[in-house]
Amino acid sequence: MKTVRNASAEPMYAQIKEVLKQRILDGDYEVNERLPSESEMMKVFGVSRITVRQAVRDLHTEGLVFSAQGKGTFVSRPKAVQDIQHLQGFGEAMAPQGYDTSTRVVGIQEVRAPQEVAEALKITQNATVVELTRIRYLNREPISVDNSFFPMNIGQSLQTRDLTQDIFPMLETEFGVGLGHADLKIEAIVATAETAKHLNVDKDSAVLRIQRLVFSQAGDPIDFEYLSYRGDAFQYQLRVGRQEPQAE
Repeated sequence: MKTVRNASAEPMYAQIKEVLKQRILDGDYEVNERLPSESEMMKVFGVSRITVRQAVRDLHTEGLVFSAQGKGTFVSRPKAVQDIQHLQGFGEAMAPQGYDTSTRVVGIQEVRAPQEVAEALKITQNATVVELTRIRYLNREPISVDNSFFPMNIGQSLQTRDLTQDIFPMLETEFGVGLGHADLKIEAIVATAETAKHLNVDKDSAVLRIQRLVFSQAGDPIDFEYLSYRGDAFQYQLRVGRQEPQAE
């Protein structure tokens, strides 16, 4: 295990946390695997129990581990938590929480718009759109399969861009398209064989599918998406208030 340095300006607990985090991300410690005990880490790193506990607390805070009383500390399965009140890309939402995120582009192609896509984007059925399929990773675990459909005036330009990056900031900074709002529908469905393969889950497993239609500030639909999340790895958060009853 990588050593830590007393002479470093970074606190010892932070160095230990980073060493353990990197080993988790690299797969040296797998999901649900037990981490070394406090005593073992004290010996390996040459530090006090308080220092080890602070490092582990920070791993808890980042959602990388969980503890079972009397059994030890174990590697967590990554879970994305996103605030539904804000329109954000995957990386935009996850990075501030300390997660390691990445994207793999499965394919981008021009296709005839299915009826639901055409209606959402307000184009003629069977008109040509650009379909983008990507797999999103959280702490190097596949968490979602994203199928996005764009009208041709946007989709053709996307084909020359680095699509491992979040597209929302790209639309704003490179295309000059201000984003307005999005309409969402959320439902549980059975994973297709292809989706199950991409997410490393059993065929017919339940996945959380989010249907999202993004509008520009001008009110034009510019992006229609099916986001299929592994059922055990995603959580949307929303704060709601109770509307005061109107006086008669």
